[in-house]
This record gives sequence, C-alpha cells and structure tokens, in this order.
Amino acid sequence: MLVQPKQEDLTLRLPVLLSAFLICVATLAASDPISAPEGKVVLTVTGNIERTNDGDALRFDYAMLKALDATIVETSTIWTDGVRKFQGVNLATLVDVVGAKSGAFLVTAINNYTVEIPLSDAVDDGPILAYAIDGKSISVRDKGPLWIIYPYDRDPEYRTEVIYSRSIWQLDRIEVVE
Repeated sequence: MLVQPKQEDLTLRLPVLLSAFLICVATLAASDPISAPEGKVVLTVTGNIERTNDGDALRFDYAMLKALDATIVETSTIWTDGVRKFQGVNLATLVDVVGAKSGAFLVTAINNYTVEIPLSDAVDDGPILAYAIDGKSISVRDKGPLWIIYPYDRDPEYRTEVIYSRSIWQLDRIEVVE
C-alpha cells in the first residue's frame, strides 16, 4: 500500500532538505580541483593548504585571480594620491579557496621582503589582494603585480604602522603557516 505524505509533512521537511542540498553543493565546490594556470604565474601559495594544482603549491595566473569574486576597496593610502579604487580578491575569499584553516599568511614580495598577516585579518570587509587600481592592472613599477590593500579610510585601526607593514606590494608568494 502506497501512502502519500501529507502536505504539512513536506512543508516541514523542505527547509531541512534544501539546507542539506546546499551543504552538499558547497562541500563539492570547495573540494573541486583548481586547474593549473595557463598564463604567467603571478601568485604561488604553499604551506598548510588543502587545495593545490602543482605538487604542494597552488599557483594562480591573472585570469584565475580575476575569476574569483572581485572586491573593490575605495580608499586613500600613504603611498598614493587621493582616493583610489583598488580591485582584487578579498583575503577571506583566498583563505576559503586555498583551504587554510588557521595560522597566518607569510607574504613575500619579489624583492624577498616578507611579512606575516594573521588569518584573523581575513574578514569579509577587510583587506584585499589587489590586482588593479582604477580598473588597470598594477605594473611592477607601480607596486604590482599584487598589493595587499586594507580599507584604510574606513577605520583608524587600519592606519597603524602594523597595518602599513602588512600592506606589502609586489607580492608574488604566500605561505600559510601555523
């Protein structure tokens, strides 16, 4: 004998089923492999990460970074004139993409300058890994190809020597450490 569920049973179960489905989709998306870069590598992430595309590293070209959710931060800096529009990847997004769980980013520039950025700085409305200023890619001459930009104008807490030291430019490597 086939018993038909009551409408109220379905109504009560639908939110639970929908939540379970969304969790499954999110889990699959987070574990999807990331393709190897096709263009010039501009960022290499190593260390305590869950996702890689080249041995123990996760390498990105510009197209791969630009394919991630873009964030725009409009702010002045102590290194530029006036308010500028910086576009890039929010550090919170980068943490999710690489699969970092805790610790810190050791970020290194082309000239081997290295600074530590705690993963606790990686919040939704926090710093970004900028790849463009005012809609144009950042050249090495202008502090590119990548530059950590905090929303300096939003909060006096972002205008400190500690935060300025974390605002590394000509960034090309990140190691996630405990």
